Amino acid sequence: MINREFTHILQQKLRKGKVILLVGPRQVGKTTLINELLKDKNYLFLNGDDTSVVELISEANMEVLRNIIGNYKYVFIDEAQRIPNIGLKLKIIADQMKEVQVLVSGSSALDINNMTQEPLTGRKLEYHLFPISWKEFQDDVGYLKAEQQLEIRLLYGMYPDVINHFGEEKEILENLVSSYLYKDILSLANIRKPEILEKILRALAFQVGSEVSYNEIAQLVSVDKNTVSHYIDLLEKCFVIFSLHSFSTNLRNEIKTNRKIYFYDNGVRNMILGDFTSFPLRQDKGALWENFMISERKKRLNFHRSLARPYFWRTTAQQEVDYLEVTANEIRAFEFKWSDTKKAKLPKPFLDNYSSDFMVVNKKNFRDFVSEIIKI
Repeated sequence: MINREFTHILQQKLRKGKVILLVGPRQVGKTTLINELLKDKNYLFLNGDDTSVVELISEANMEVLRNIIGNYKYVFIDEAQRIPNIGLKLKIIADQMKEVQVLVSGSSALDINNMTQEPLTGRKLEYHLFPISWKEFQDDVGYLKAEQQLEIRLLYGMYPDVINHFGEEKEILENLVSSYLYKDILSLANIRKPEILEKILRALAFQVGSEVSYNEIAQLVSVDKNTVSHYIDLLEKCFVIFSLHSFSTNLRNEIKTNRKIYFYDNGVRNMILGDFTSFPLRQDKGALWENFMISERKKRLNFHRSLARPYFWRTTAQQEVDYLEVTANEIRAFEFKWSDTKKAKLPKPFLDNYSSDFMVVNKKNFRDFVSEIIKI
């Protein structure tokens, strides 16, 4: 089992008087992490996928909750978004049973945040867990083996089961996409036309690394723009995709409102397209590399709770910077090139208006970018 960095973080937060909420995509190891965290403790496990548990907890008052918890000092509620009124139940436990440490997992920000946001204000610590990070992977298998598998990871991604079952990647990803990704979104959002969801996902998968036009997708899928916007919002809240917005300080020729869409995992993106052509033969090497780098960087920013805000930058004349990180004090600019022989420089309009560090991230130097400190 690959060690997750968040295990140490959560260990330090136990017994601090807060509900610990761990959210993220299905099958990234949330349950495994919390079970590992509590393995030496006597704890109560409640599964939100169990209908009997759902019925019992959703209708419980304080007295019933006390009876359910009994003498346990630790309670783990898995897939909590499936339990109606879970936020209010957690509030009761947090306020009335302060000796109990509650840990909660959820795979949909769509429901878990709606249910817990107001009731748990000031009572929770929330963390996001994503697929295995490159740093976690390299720490587990070693530098050499990680290097040898780089192209494989660009194709099949970083889900724990995918990494741990060599040769079964396609089967695992197919099950992940069909059994969890589609079904979760369809059931949570009460979507009755899965074919529209599939078409939108395919359109987004083809456009990784490019700006996304909701109007163009709407025409392609034969739905209205608002429907496209709604579906993309659902996909973000279910941790399938995330957005990168354009950076602008209102210079005349800057693109101000556009966005790019990236997938949290390359393997999911490639399964949606049904394309696992070997990496050297692919026409989309640049898009795969960019998606992998930006999703890995997102994991690092998330782990360190960084205040840096990610963007891309482009002008109406098609001058572009792939990726920016903006803080109160500085701007860092990055270009992504798979080949270490390809050169890049910042566009003159960007240099004329912004003071920025700059790095070209390629297959030879990417480790600092996806792991820790960036040395520019």
